[in-house]
Amino acid sequence: MDVSQYLSVFLDEAKEHLQSLNDNIMTLEQDPENEDCINEIFRSAHSMKGMAGTMGYTRMQNLTHDMEDVFSDVRSGKIKIKSADIDVLLQCLDAIQGYVDNITENQDEGTDEHQDIIKSLADIRNGGGGGQAAAPAKADSAPAAEAAPADGPAEGADGSSDYRAIRLDPSVKSTLEEAKSQGKKIYGVTVHIQESCILKAARGFLVFKGLEEIGEIACSEPNTQDIEDEKFDFSFSLILITDESKEKVEEIVKSVSEVETCECGEFDPSGAKSSEEKAENAPADAPAETKPAETKPAAPAAAKPAAAAAGGAGKKPAGKPVVNRTVRVDIEKLDVLMNLVSELIIAKNSLISAANTSGVSNGNVNEQIEYLESVTTNLHESVMKVRMVPIESVLQKFPRMIRDLNKTLGKKMELTMTGEDTEMDRTVVDEIGDPLMHLIRNSADHGIESADLRAQRGKPEVGQIFLHAFQDGNSVVIEVGDDGNGIDAEAVKNKAIEKGVVSPEQAALLTEKQCVELLFHPGFSTAKQVSEISGRGVGLDVVKSKVESLSGEVTVKTKLGEGSTWIIRLPLTLAIIQALMVIIGEEKYAIPLDSIQSIEDVSPSDIKFVENKEVINLRGSVLPLIRLSEVLDTESTKDPEEDMVVVIARKGDQLAGLVIDELMGQQEIVIKPLGKYTNKCKLISGATILGDGEIALILDTNSIF
Repeated sequence: MDVSQYLSVFLDEAKEHLQSLNDNIMTLEQDPENEDCINEIFRSAHSMKGMAGTMGYTRMQNLTHDMEDVFSDVRSGKIKIKSADIDVLLQCLDAIQGYVDNITENQDEGTDEHQDIIKSLADIRNGGGGGQAAAPAKADSAPAAEAAPADGPAEGADGSSDYRAIRLDPSVKSTLEEAKSQGKKIYGVTVHIQESCILKAARGFLVFKGLEEIGEIACSEPNTQDIEDEKFDFSFSLILITDESKEKVEEIVKSVSEVETCECGEFDPSGAKSSEEKAENAPADAPAETKPAETKPAAPAAAKPAAAAAGGAGKKPAGKPVVNRTVRVDIEKLDVLMNLVSELIIAKNSLISAANTSGVSNGNVNEQIEYLESVTTNLHESVMKVRMVPIESVLQKFPRMIRDLNKTLGKKMELTMTGEDTEMDRTVVDEIGDPLMHLIRNSADHGIESADLRAQRGKPEVGQIFLHAFQDGNSVVIEVGDDGNGIDAEAVKNKAIEKGVVSPEQAALLTEKQCVELLFHPGFSTAKQVSEISGRGVGLDVVKSKVESLSGEVTVKTKLGEGSTWIIRLPLTLAIIQALMVIIGEEKYAIPLDSIQSIEDVSPSDIKFVENKEVINLRGSVLPLIRLSEVLDTESTKDPEEDMVVVIARKGDQLAGLVIDELMGQQEIVIKPLGKYTNKCKLISGATILGDGEIALILDTNSIF
């Protein structure tokens, strides 16, 4: 079978399962008894094993299978996960990630067998709390699996399953007795499938699915793992708790095609034998629970929900399966859709311009234009919402990173994150991961002090690193900070002089804030020695250039001895924005609206000079004036004696007045990139096509500051 067409789906799902495994193993380290985590890890490992087997990646399948075995033992109570085991499990995830990376690059998983990790996983099973039975389980799993169908007590003389012979775990037995005391009906059901049936597991899944809609499946024989792996003859049994009649149960089972017969009768839990009796009667060298057989390619997809539903038996009634209401869409398709919406907005602007130019006063035409404007705006917002994804997908990897840095740096650190559900354009989210990683590593290495120094300063032993994300108008703000050492401006200044970034004379004139901003200089590092964490001069300059390439800005607040906070402000989208259209000289320009604070009329007599630079006093604040005609090297058409139109723009906590010649008004514009030829011109972030077909350049206010 050619599985290459499913490769992208496999990779997407593998990455999701890996992230789920990472998150749940981190949670398990803090709470080793968390059953929800254990079950979720087992399910994710099982799903990855099935996916890898279906795609033919046997090494990845073997590794995830062994990881699944560990958590199968944990679920059954044979072993308990200890702190030392977490490191092995995380190494296992790193190895699986390596397989996924190889598959992403060349569709091949590679040749690394990871025998050391497989041995460590076996050691966890053998050295756990499962007694003597745990050790031979691994080696003798194949013979045991073969023996089970022949001499298992839940089977009839002819090898077929029989619900009357099911032996119950104490927890399942107590659940059944409690259900009986509440007046619920308990049925034993034995299902016989036609011997000509090819997909037995699929028929089993359909039976489970139908019965779950009218009640709760307490247990099954063989267990759901064996049914999913088709490790049964042509019959299986289950115990059902329901309010429905026996006839209804039989009707549901018999409605599944290729089911030959169905036996259904009332089941008395008090008369059933327990699983302990089964264990006592079993041969001494046979483990009570056998290792599941290798997954067959056709089984996982069909039987997965059955395993999930029956796995929770004895805890709470299984609800109806949640219908998946999401669709995976390639980002390139969304880009095409966004481009079409962009063209529609340009056409709408052209239509409005044409109607105004021709002086059409027909009420019906104007009404239709307004309707078109409303529809295009709503369409744009809808497409934007489709492109929006929670920033959580980027932040999920950071708790694991902090855990690893704790061990690498020998520091105690804790990461707190808020605002993971803050949404941004997919293209921005994909690019912001590396800058955030640099800032968190910077906080861990440079920010958080050693335990001794923290004790001297009266700080808690565990250093706090935080990441907060929130929406602010048309921007998303991400703050990364710590309660550590803060930035020593003098040390930065001295390092800058030593590296020749600034001369001693220039350094003497720098303010504390300007000294700190030297950290963004390419190749600059204050680390005393080079390590795998820092000291190579790569980091903050990368952060700054990446954020600015996304039309964002990065600033820092710091106090020596108390900590630092890095603030990244990014636009929600990079495609369509609201802008203020202005005229400077004889050209039209666009200024992004989210960077504008207000628009003022300023008299030439209100202009003052500070250090030979023009400033104005605006409601008690002194703001620098920037004449855009001079910045853009164009001739102003404004009379010097007339009142000036000043756009008050904002960059972080800084404000400045941008002097323009004339206002045109607010407009929704489509950003068109100018290409690599204009990369050196930092003042211009792109261009847009106006309604009359003219091109207007978009000013980058961050660069103008």
